[in-house]
Amino acid sequence: MAKQKEIKTNAMRILESMNIPFKHYTYECKEFTDGMQTADLLGLPYEKVYKTLVTAGDDKNYYVFVIPIAEELDMKKAAKSVGRKSVSMIHVKDINAVTGYIRGGCTAIGMKKQYVTRIEESAQLSDTIIVSGGRIGSQIELKPDDLAKACGGEFADIIV
Repeated sequence: MAKQKEIKTNAMRILESMNIPFKHYTYECKEFTDGMQTADLLGLPYEKVYKTLVTAGDDKNYYVFVIPIAEELDMKKAAKSVGRKSVSMIHVKDINAVTGYIRGGCTAIGMKKQYVTRIEESAQLSDTIIVSGGRIGSQIELKPDDLAKACGGEFADIIV
């Protein structure tokens, strides 16, 4: 029996091209599951798994925020971290058009455009964190500094 070839996502290809080490997790999933369901499926601690949120600023530009799955984005702190007066979540139907990814498979690495990205500063307290691998059913574990390098992100206090 032939070994099934691992399907690489754009995010994984980018990490490999930058020589950034990562661990890839896959899970069976046919449709969107939230971050906590994903962590449960993989048996991962909630504080190690992060979600990627996309917002629109009052200047009509898009901003990306990466926060722990059990936390809530503080819109005022988020806006301040990117030098805006306000940001608001984009509509779910716009995620693919803006990022190139679908809901549940969105990652800050390899979006259609390089958007200003902020990663919750508490991520720096972990050796590694886990983010979407760029498609539903795929997660990648990497060092927080490596995530920042791969997506051009900076760390900031952005949660409630």
